[in-house]
Amino acid sequence: MSDTQNKLVVKIKRGSTEKQETASFDVPSHDNQTVLDLVSWVQQNEDPTLSYRFACRVGMCGSCAMMVNGVPRWTCRTHISKVVKEGEITIAPLQNLPVIKDLVVDMDPFFDKWIAAEGVHHGSRSRDDDIEKVDEASRSRLEANSGIECINCSVCYAACDTVRNNPDFLGPAALQRAWTLLNDVKDEGRQSILEAVSGKGGCHNCHSIGSCTAFCPNDLDPMSAIAGLKRETSKTFWWGRK
Repeated sequence: MSDTQNKLVVKIKRGSTEKQETASFDVPSHDNQTVLDLVSWVQQNEDPTLSYRFACRVGMCGSCAMMVNGVPRWTCRTHISKVVKEGEITIAPLQNLPVIKDLVVDMDPFFDKWIAAEGVHHGSRSRDDDIEKVDEASRSRLEANSGIECINCSVCYAACDTVRNNPDFLGPAALQRAWTLLNDVKDEGRQSILEAVSGKGGCHNCHSIGSCTAFCPNDLDPMSAIAGLKRETSKTFWWGRK
C-alpha cells in the first residue's frame, strides 16, 4: 500500500469557549507531513469554515501553535510521525486562552500580561545621547540574551499549570521578558519591573513545575528566569537592594 492510500483520523475541536465540539476527518497521510498540513488539508478539502492561524510555516512566527494530543506545539514543525497514536491525532486550540473560533484563540490576555509585567523597554536616553555600552561577556548580558529568542507563541502559557489554576498569574513568557529587561543595561525600569513582578499574580505565584521550560519550542528556560526574579525581588524586600 502506498503512503498516499494511508489515512489518518484527525479530530479537531470546533466552536468557541462557550461551546466546543469535536469533528472527525479522514485525512490522507504522506511522508514528512506536519500537523499544520493536516489542518490545512481539512480546511481546503473538507470544511472551508475551519478557522486557524499560520504564517511562516518554518518555526519563525509561532502563530500556528495548537494543542496536539494534549500538548502545546508549533504545528508547522511537528511531523505527524512524532505524535500520531494508533492512526489518530487530536488537535485543539491552545489552553489557558479564550477561544474565538475553532483553533483560533484570543491572544489579548497573553499580551496584556506582558504589559502588566513591565515587559516593555524603559528608555531614558534620546537619539542625541551616546548608546549605553554593553559588555557581551557580563553575567547580566548572558542572562538577558538567554531569553531574547522568545517569539510570543504562547506555548509556555498554554503549558502552565499555574495559569490554568490562577488566572491572575502573569505567566512564564511575560516574566521571562521582565527578567530579560531587568538584566539589560540599556533598560532603566528596574524598580518598576521588580514592583510589577512581585505583586499579585507575580513571580512568587510560580510553583516551579517546569512545563514552560519543558515545552518551549525554542529551548528557552522561563522557569530559571522566574527563579531569578524571585531572588531579586526577595533581595529588594529584605535589604532594599536596587
